[in-house]
Amino acid sequence: MKKYKAILGFLLVSMLIFTACQPEDYNLGNKLAPSQINFEVIQDYDIDPGGNTVILKFDTPGASPVWNYGTGRSSKVVDTIRYAFQGDYTIDLKVITQGGVVNMDPVTINVTEDNLSYVNDPLWSKLTGGNGESKTWYLDLDENGASTFFSGPLYFYGTDNGWLEGGKDGCYEEDGDCWNWQPNWAGNQWLMPAGDYGSMTFSLKGGPYVTVDHKMLAGLGEQSGTFYLDKDAHTLSLNDAGILHNEGVDACAIDFGDIRIFSLTEDAMQLGVLRPDGCNNEGAAMLVYNFVSKEYKDNYVPVVEEPTIDEGFDPEFAPGELLQMLTGGPSSGRIWELDATGNPIDWIAGGIGWTENADSTRDWGWNADWDAMAKNSWIRFDQWGGQTYTKYQNGVETSGTFTINEETNEVILKDGMSLLGIGNSLSPTTSTLKVVKAYDDFATKGIWFGTSYDEGKDEWLSFHYVLGNND
Repeated sequence: MKKYKAILGFLLVSMLIFTACQPEDYNLGNKLAPSQINFEVIQDYDIDPGGNTVILKFDTPGASPVWNYGTGRSSKVVDTIRYAFQGDYTIDLKVITQGGVVNMDPVTINVTEDNLSYVNDPLWSKLTGGNGESKTWYLDLDENGASTFFSGPLYFYGTDNGWLEGGKDGCYEEDGDCWNWQPNWAGNQWLMPAGDYGSMTFSLKGGPYVTVDHKMLAGLGEQSGTFYLDKDAHTLSLNDAGILHNEGVDACAIDFGDIRIFSLTEDAMQLGVLRPDGCNNEGAAMLVYNFVSKEYKDNYVPVVEEPTIDEGFDPEFAPGELLQMLTGGPSSGRIWELDATGNPIDWIAGGIGWTENADSTRDWGWNADWDAMAKNSWIRFDQWGGQTYTKYQNGVETSGTFTINEETNEVILKDGMSLLGIGNSLSPTTSTLKVVKAYDDFATKGIWFGTSYDEGKDEWLSFHYVLGNND
């Protein structure tokens, strides 16, 4: 919504409020003549010899002012304006009366000197690059759907939230409408389409100028205007321009030039505008748009985080070492039990598992049938005159021989036996067990047997075994 629409809405609402408490009458009342309206525009040369400080005064009972002083707007009856740069400035005044809006003749003032102390605050420098400089900003979402600094281009805050460094979560009203939701764009693409939304450039080259190039809003194009940053109130006012935003809220009665600054650093900026109650059938909220600077965007290098592979994944064994681990050595045997009270089952994808215990997949993976079976089930690997195994499950004992493929870390149970089974879809049916994870400290950490592999997901369905009590 363009700025002038917001001003028109403000004027209409103000008129309705003004007349709401009047006696019921079908006449709006008399419209004041310009000569009946008292106001002053005073340059205070004691504060600024160049006339940079201007005091606006309105003294007309039963009427309300709407000032436009070139670098911002105000509806105060007394307001103080400070111009940082020399030049001629036009001050327009619209007056809301019972009979309608009265447009006063504009007042032009001349500021003869610069007073750059009004724009030398760190926030001004972060926004613009400093006096005599300009700085360009982009919405933190590109045509590929990438956000580089924030989780996404748009967050949501309560109507009483503001500057995030100034209070608890930026809430400035005790028990007020304070909350936030910071959605990531990848999982919430309904927020706005990916695309090149254009740019915003804030300049202090001879004045506080702003240029906004809207590339995703048909018919809006490039806007040029002025701006004012209130460093104490952490607000930003744009005249004849609005910040970059998405088309989905453009039809709402939002003033995209009336802005709360939520955060502002050298690299990133968050600007909030009010979404009024009823916009798109939603409640009132602050729409907080996330921006990154051109320098940050141009120099951004994606951080590629190397995944942390699980300890013991894809182990390397010396010749005979796996056999020694399983059996305990020649003329020995070891019982291995399913880790039912710990972490018995996992899907190890790309070397990374995710389960922490049996409850991680309770009911849909691990379930009560597995609990019952695992209480009295084990497998023993022996070296008594050969390589044999004995498997005990649900009161049934079976046995056979096994071999080891040392190149692939596979244990092959002969006679077509599988590791265990209860008629569940997860029950292993293979007689070949892949040692997916193993540890030097196997006595306490056990061993993971992979029983099936999904090549498309690089994922092993694996069972965790720990040493039994007869070792």
